Amino acid sequence: MMKKLSLHARLGAALVLGCAAALPAAAHNAWLQPSTTVLSKADWITVDAAVSNDLFFFNHVPLNLQNLQITAPDGSALQPQNQHQGKLRAVFDLQLEQTGTYRIATVNSGMFASYKDAEGKPKRWRGSPDKFAAEVPADAKELKVTQSVGRVETFVTLGKPSAITPSGQGLELLPAKGQHLNDWVAGEAAQLQLLADGKPAAEVEVTIVPGGSRYRDSVNEITVKTDAQGQFSVNWPAAGMYWLEAELKDQHTSLPQAQERRLTYAGTLEVLP
Repeated sequence: MMKKLSLHARLGAALVLGCAAALPAAAHNAWLQPSTTVLSKADWITVDAAVSNDLFFFNHVPLNLQNLQITAPDGSALQPQNQHQGKLRAVFDLQLEQTGTYRIATVNSGMFASYKDAEGKPKRWRGSPDKFAAEVPADAKELKVTQSVGRVETFVTLGKPSAITPSGQGLELLPAKGQHLNDWVAGEAAQLQLLADGKPAAEVEVTIVPGGSRYRDSVNEITVKTDAQGQFSVNWPAAGMYWLEAELKDQHTSLPQAQERRLTYAGTLEVLP
């Protein structure tokens, strides 16, 4: 029987679903996978979006694309083409015409709470801030509220790479100076940086998993920790698609009802031979 990802990795992936349909949070991974990440001339790509038990294999439900953001190299927003949602995955096409790097992401934010009702029964709630007051009892006991901000993303480059500009919201991934998110080669070390609200995310554990876990007896995950500048290094063991996951908890909430904030990140990178 195939082994699953660590509990930490699975929880992080599930949290980024935001307002998606309720799922067993400890069993699935959210991802975006482009048909290619590097193009030499203007062309179309297709992007698969799913939540699955095995990485890059459609065996659960489609990823919610309600908050899909596609950013062109010049910073402008693009719209997906031929978007479709099936039972196991969502898919869309994107025409790349502008030279540089495109950022494709779903960014979700919301709240979840645990409490006991008037009869002392434990309850859980998940939703948006504007629905909190109406759906969570004002006299709820032992109320614990967490703000969540999650990002699922990937990157595609046409021709010469261009810089990625951080949004300053939640966890974000950047390459170290002199490197690029679509220029990875098997056997070589990659230098990356994790940001939280635009600042270095120090001492955060990052889990890196190669795709194709369905066809292996082990997950083969790589676990590293960011340094004081939010930087970390990974030596790619083989070519293929990789999934990166990170989670950070703090008290920097922007919602008055929340006592804690949980930031999650899940990214897909391609490593070439």
